[in-house]
Amino acid sequence: MTNRCRTVRGTKQSSHTLPHLVFLRAAPKPLPLPRPRRRFHILPSSSHHTPREITRLRSEKSILTTTTISTDTTDTTSMPAKRVPTSDTTEALTAELEPMTPKEERPPGEVGEDETQKTQLKKELGLLEGVAIILGIIVGSGIFISPKGVLRETGSVGMSLVVWVMCGLMSMVGALCYAELGTSIPKSGGDYAYINAGFGSLPAFLFLWAANLIFVPTTNAIMALAFAKYVIQPFFPNCDLPDDAVRLIAALSICFLTALNCWNVRVTTKLQDFFMVTKIGALLIVIIAGIVHLCMGNTGNFHNSFQGTSTEPGEIAVSFYSGIFSYAGWNYLNFMTEELKNPFVNLPRAIYISLPLVTLVYVMANVAYLAVLSPVDMLASDAIAVTFADRLMGSGSWVMPLLVALSAFGGLSVHIMTSSRLCFVGARQGHFPDNLALINCKCNTPMSSLIFLGLLSLVYLSTTDIYRLIDYASFVESSFILCSIASLLYMRWKYPDMERPIKVNIIVPIAFLLVCGFLVFLPLYVRPYEVGMGLLITGSGVPAYFLFVYWENKPKIVRTALDQLTVWTQLLFVSVKTE
Repeated sequence: MTNRCRTVRGTKQSSHTLPHLVFLRAAPKPLPLPRPRRRFHILPSSSHHTPREITRLRSEKSILTTTTISTDTTDTTSMPAKRVPTSDTTEALTAELEPMTPKEERPPGEVGEDETQKTQLKKELGLLEGVAIILGIIVGSGIFISPKGVLRETGSVGMSLVVWVMCGLMSMVGALCYAELGTSIPKSGGDYAYINAGFGSLPAFLFLWAANLIFVPTTNAIMALAFAKYVIQPFFPNCDLPDDAVRLIAALSICFLTALNCWNVRVTTKLQDFFMVTKIGALLIVIIAGIVHLCMGNTGNFHNSFQGTSTEPGEIAVSFYSGIFSYAGWNYLNFMTEELKNPFVNLPRAIYISLPLVTLVYVMANVAYLAVLSPVDMLASDAIAVTFADRLMGSGSWVMPLLVALSAFGGLSVHIMTSSRLCFVGARQGHFPDNLALINCKCNTPMSSLIFLGLLSLVYLSTTDIYRLIDYASFVESSFILCSIASLLYMRWKYPDMERPIKVNIIVPIAFLLVCGFLVFLPLYVRPYEVGMGLLITGSGVPAYFLFVYWENKPKIVRTALDQLTVWTQLLFVSVKTE
């Protein structure tokens, strides 16, 4: 019997048929339609199939397309039953075999319609929050720690003040360049996005590698250690601080603020307003008390202020490291461009308001320090603000360590928030594992990135030598700021017609590039160990890039392990990847 049959309930039976069976003739085979030429794009990041599986998927895709076309010209009720892909299979096939359409090369700042995200970071930051973030990062623990490092390297009071002024001018010039970059390429990630747009994947990955392994966790550790030291200092007024207690309090502060940032961005940014008040309050106390002391005729520390100035260019460059660390954060709002309301307007305004104010406050604070404390006193002190308060305020000196501790605590909080976006954006671009590019469904925060950087920050608490950590962090930051400014100049040449809401004079980025080069290369023979370690860790990113990013055809066991890690992270943190 050549005819096929099937059971049909409720069908009238024929005298020549068995009960409940209907004989169907094979439907005429439709004429083959010419298959359009299509190029299929296999997404390596989300699909890991063998060549045989890819061939099967392509054949099922063609069957689905042919069946859809033939239903318009034939009677489907007379056709034999076939395996029809379910809706889940259809979606999987569409995702796996998405046709590639040629895209025109466009400037890095332009975003196509297909790049919009369904699950994404919310735009909750206005101008006030932007100013609070910049002030919250810059005015942290640095101004209460770095004056000692600047004075030690320069060798004189006058030269130390010159370095503070120059660091402020550098920050303002750099902020102008970053305002152009941030409005031309309105993407989160800051330097990572700019280096990637200018020089490609490998340099961007090296920045991401060095920033997340050196700069970000060391800066978090520095701020946490400063907070811990100022909290403990009143309990050990005439003794060395116990290292274990300092590490414990620093670790608790990192864990608490990481959890807070995982919970709610809005609450964290609102807290910055309070912390900003405490920072300004602490600095106003220092400045007002110092000016009053200076007006009373206590100007002896400023006589022959340039006597003993170091003549070594390398030592002067290292002194800039401590100053730059105090100003660090002037470019961090660029990391959160996607969360900023109207970034073309609010980003440059926040920079223009914050940087001149910070420079003025920092210079006046150093003048106040030097009006009360001699250079010898400053170099011998582990907590300059506490020593300053003990000298002038007497029994009320307990207020100063409290305000400084709150200042360092607020700086640590905002630094944890902004730096996590760098890790998140790098993972979203495929340079870090996918499990770091997840957003919590309820809180809309990059929870996995925050926890990852929090754990790395705890590792750097193994040392309490803050100034060595500052050298590590400042060298890496200066190196990649140099790369970002170079990318600005390159894109000026590569994309002359790219839309630039803010465009600075070409002399500004060139001058800033030369200054950054001075800060990067001169300390090589003064601090060879610190600079060498920074170069070694950064260079280790090259084999890591080719092993984890460039090499796409990884063994199936590796791909399966990465997929399972992503799924486990999603379940643990109730997170999804941005769509």
